[in-house]
Amino acid sequence: MKFLMVCGGTAGHINPALAVAGRLRETLPESEFLFVGAGRELENRLIPAAGFEIRNITITGFARGIKPGDIKHNMTTLKNLSVSKKECREILDVYAPDAVIGTGGYVCYPVLKAAAARHIPTVIHESNAVPGLTTKMLSGTVDRVLAAFPSVKEHCKKPEHVVLTGTPIREDFLRYTREEAKRRLGIAGKPLVVSFWGSLGADNMNSKMADFIRLNSRSGAMHHLHATGNGDTGVARMIERLGEMGVYGLPAWVDLRPYIDDMGLVMTAADLILCRAGASTLAEITALGRASILVPSPNVTNDQQTKNARELEKAGGAVLVPEEGLTGEQLYNTAVSLIRDRSRLDALERASARLGVRDASGKIVEVISELLKK
Repeated sequence: MKFLMVCGGTAGHINPALAVAGRLRETLPESEFLFVGAGRELENRLIPAAGFEIRNITITGFARGIKPGDIKHNMTTLKNLSVSKKECREILDVYAPDAVIGTGGYVCYPVLKAAAARHIPTVIHESNAVPGLTTKMLSGTVDRVLAAFPSVKEHCKKPEHVVLTGTPIREDFLRYTREEAKRRLGIAGKPLVVSFWGSLGADNMNSKMADFIRLNSRSGAMHHLHATGNGDTGVARMIERLGEMGVYGLPAWVDLRPYIDDMGLVMTAADLILCRAGASTLAEITALGRASILVPSPNVTNDQQTKNARELEKAGGAVLVPEEGLTGEQLYNTAVSLIRDRSRLDALERASARLGVRDASGKIVEVISELLKK
């Protein structure tokens, strides 16, 4: 069996594709895989590192503005669409896949469109609460839209083809119990609060976290593990900010890191998570059944993170806090009020877990297998 995996742009598109390919390889050991990307750095690094071959096509997305630069970019995109159609035909001719699986990014459109025209089984996975442009455009063409949120069905041309599968997560998120994870991290006594705002950090949120850390350094209300992002520069900047606030040296209950390498272990150990509302992060939080305070990024297209966060908030599984006007003290007080109210924290965790899917990869493989049988 030969599978064509199509993804690109962000880890939120690439990691689910790798998870599904890995499960397919376990289920059908003789299968072959080829990834198609848009030539960006992350996919060219992560996919070969996972042991898969990748071929890139000439494709770019559409800019949503009307400035001269946006118009010029969109003219290039239209030209690239013409080129990518030819490249897609060549890939399908030579590789001849049995199924084509897209997990997001504009690269999915020409590949899945061409595959569907040849009656090759096609699926696209949508990890956000409201589907992006690519998914909407393909929803009337592909055989199945695989969704992480029930709300996706409302936005698709053929809602009867939408299957709720959840978003695949890495296996290390399901390896330990909370108690085991805490022992491995050496956490005991106080509740553990974990905060992170992306691998590159978020300067505005880190400025708020400095005040959060200042307050907790004095109160000792919680174990707090914070990832600044932006490597050693992020940590140095945070220490500088704390120094300006009169905090010299961190207490044992505060752990400052540039990046959380063992994210599965850390999130499993957490009693409360403070983070953005990217789709992959929410999939991890809900699969673990963890309580969270979500501060959606205001810089995401179509305010997608706020829409994601609202779905979790509406289900009773998270507290949504807009970034605008937020202070570190407000964020700290919200966190403290939650960790001191175990019954409320438990209720958030139960609601979070109800939305979580622990074996999304398995569900997706089941859908693909059914299509192949047909």
